[in-house]
Amino acid sequence: MSTIAPSSVPKRLDSAATQGLNSLGFAKSPAQTRVVVAMSGGVDSSVVAAMLTEQGYDVIGITLQLYDHGAAIEVKGACCAGADIHDARTVAHKLGIPHYVLDYESRFRDQVMDDFADSYLSGHTPIPCVRCNQTVKFTDLLSTARQLGADCLATGHYVSREMQDGHLVLKRGRDTGKDQSYFLFATTAEQLDYLRFPLGNMQKEQTRKQADSYGLVVSDKPDSQDICFVPNGRYADVVRKLRPGAVEAGEIVHIDGTVLGHHNGVIDYTIGQRRGLGIGGRNTGKKAGDEDNAPLYVVDIDASRHQVLVGPKEALACEQVELAEMNWLTPSLLTAANAQDVPVMVKLRNTAPAVPARIIHAGDDGRLGLKLDQPEYGIASGQAGVLYDAGQPELVLGGGWIVSAPTLGARTAENSVIGA
Repeated sequence: MSTIAPSSVPKRLDSAATQGLNSLGFAKSPAQTRVVVAMSGGVDSSVVAAMLTEQGYDVIGITLQLYDHGAAIEVKGACCAGADIHDARTVAHKLGIPHYVLDYESRFRDQVMDDFADSYLSGHTPIPCVRCNQTVKFTDLLSTARQLGADCLATGHYVSREMQDGHLVLKRGRDTGKDQSYFLFATTAEQLDYLRFPLGNMQKEQTRKQADSYGLVVSDKPDSQDICFVPNGRYADVVRKLRPGAVEAGEIVHIDGTVLGHHNGVIDYTIGQRRGLGIGGRNTGKKAGDEDNAPLYVVDIDASRHQVLVGPKEALACEQVELAEMNWLTPSLLTAANAQDVPVMVKLRNTAPAVPARIIHAGDDGRLGLKLDQPEYGIASGQAGVLYDAGQPELVLGGGWIVSAPTLGARTAENSVIGA
């Protein structure tokens, strides 16, 4: 096995270690503990593999090939491109650990990419990274790890898992700028029991320093900024490729019912979008600053009518959100949620902070209603709503998919004659 530089990170990263367990929470030596590390080829998962190898664990690296390797090999900054597979293999070779590349392309297309395309066609704004965690990574990969006899599956996510009140809970990563709990709300209790997140208590800057100390080729590698199968951020191109002939043109309509222009498909628009509408302002001839000449935003998308609804910024205001497919990670809240009127913090976009809200209803059908303390802007169906404890904001309570987030503009439009 290759020699790696000593680490400045404490050997014991889990509070369970103080109870006579190893740093991953098992009552046996690291050498007797097999760990599968999901290696994306990035700096985070590479450091996880290096740290666990240094600590003496029986480490196996696995990288997933999730989409066409030939098409991806020229792409930089995509998490599963050919260059990233090469980087993961290079790191594993330096560490002296077994490394496997698993072809999950067909599963990824069926479970993630098709859902992505259909969601956009329905006027929603999907998050394929969450679906990938729900399906390919934390279902298929986790099953493969078990088949390899691994005691756990470790990833490079910036989140923490720990025992609280006799239950395993998920918490935000210590590095608030890199916290990835929003993407892991759908993790089940069974999956959480098997998963490990060694970077949960580290800062990203510290991770990069560790990569450099280990002499890893990825120490300066930029973080991926795009969805892995949409490396240029051109979502609509991917949808058109996956669903040829399914995209239809339609109208761009003001909330007062006025048709302002036409579009080539609702997939080119998202809630809150201002630029690239192709219609300018109202062009009423009034002087700048008048309401009619204010910038316009997408406030609703009616896929059934092929209409994009636009209005002023205030028309984006959303006061109530409905979530579906709720996954609860903190059992103690289940009873409280059913009692309604429970204060929580909710994160409605990955790039936005969690905001105060109250649960107004929670049904046995997995749906949850939230009343926001203050209106939020740019909330889109298809995104996730992730709940955190109001008194302990780092604690993830659970989350679901936004299926309804009516804006003021959408409600106003109900009183207008649109498409009649």
